Amino acid sequence: MPSVLVVEDDPSIRQSLIEVLAEHGYAVRSVGDGFGALREVTQTPVDAVVLDLGLPDLDGGDALRMIRGISSVPVLVATARDDETEIIKLLNAGADDYLVKPFSGGQLIARLSAVLRRTGHAPPAGAAHTGPGARPAPAADPLGATTVGELAVDPGARTAYLAGRELHLTRREFDLLAFLALHTGQVVSKRRLLTEVWREPYVDDQTVDVHLSSLRRKLGERAAAPRYLLTVRGVGIKLVAPR
Repeated sequence: MPSVLVVEDDPSIRQSLIEVLAEHGYAVRSVGDGFGALREVTQTPVDAVVLDLGLPDLDGGDALRMIRGISSVPVLVATARDDETEIIKLLNAGADDYLVKPFSGGQLIARLSAVLRRTGHAPPAGAAHTGPGARPAPAADPLGATTVGELAVDPGARTAYLAGRELHLTRREFDLLAFLALHTGQVVSKRRLLTEVWREPYVDDQTVDVHLSSLRRKLGERAAAPRYLLTVRGVGIKLVAPR
């Protein structure tokens, strides 16, 4: 049974998270502040941490950096902050994924299961596809989708499936994947992505790198061993079908 530490200062939200996680087969511990989280991670290792940012004693971003200083435990950040710059900072500071409040129990379970799989842990059986907000994968590719290998991207429905399993992408991650799917097999420069996806040509290229890194994790690949997202050094990125 995977163990999860919930770090949330609001008692009602904390109880709701505990109930959802317990219903889906997780062993749950909880604390209401940052220093309590550090103590728990140090004294009794867990398989994952769900970390709120609005803590009474420490900013959640500082708590994340401190956790990263002592542990490689997967951290799923739960935050009401939807500012892209802030989210990039959190991912660069070591967050494995994030959820923007409010979110459903189904979203929490799906994201946590994905994080555990990427880091070599097994989520409880069926946890990724149950709970409110979870949607079953279709029997066939969504109508009108661009299909690349086992990846199907439908811009109209804003859905993406990999081998029949829905990918839970942020708005920007989906926009990035959809643009690459529209230009399958073509090398697209980061500058073009910033211009046509972000529509902000003067944003730092690191913004694209962070989102590509997150997409790779959700597609089950790494930059060193790509399957769908192939980097052409010095030129750009292209979406291809795995060989």
